[in-house]
Amino acid sequence: MKDYIIELEIYEGNGGENRVDETPVDFANEGICAWMYRDFKVGQKFRYPEDFGELCPWLVDSLSGVIRVLEHGGMLPWKYQGTPYEKVIDPNGVTTEYVRCLDPTASGVVIKVTRTVLPE
Repeated sequence: MKDYIIELEIYEGNGGENRVDETPVDFANEGICAWMYRDFKVGQKFRYPEDFGELCPWLVDSLSGVIRVLEHGGMLPWKYQGTPYEKVIDPNGVTTEYVRCLDPTASGVVIKVTRTVLPE
């Protein structure tokens, strides 16, 4: 069985900004992710499994099935061609997946999952 590095990157999401006037945040109506708020930004990366505990539990739930498939050498066949989520599928190199958290509002986050095969 091959060994892999799995990296998670915040691909889409809004963490909002600190509010100096202490105005309450209406996360759902403002499209701000409560998990990302002030602490996380688009482009930020996490390693699996080392950093998994830093992620929002809802996001972890959304990611679990995809990570299980990738860490055991599997691939999901859809490619999303012509979209911002177009995937790379290479069983001997790099494979990517995009996963949206289950928050149905505009506050939802998209994570790019990258699996890289380690040399034997």
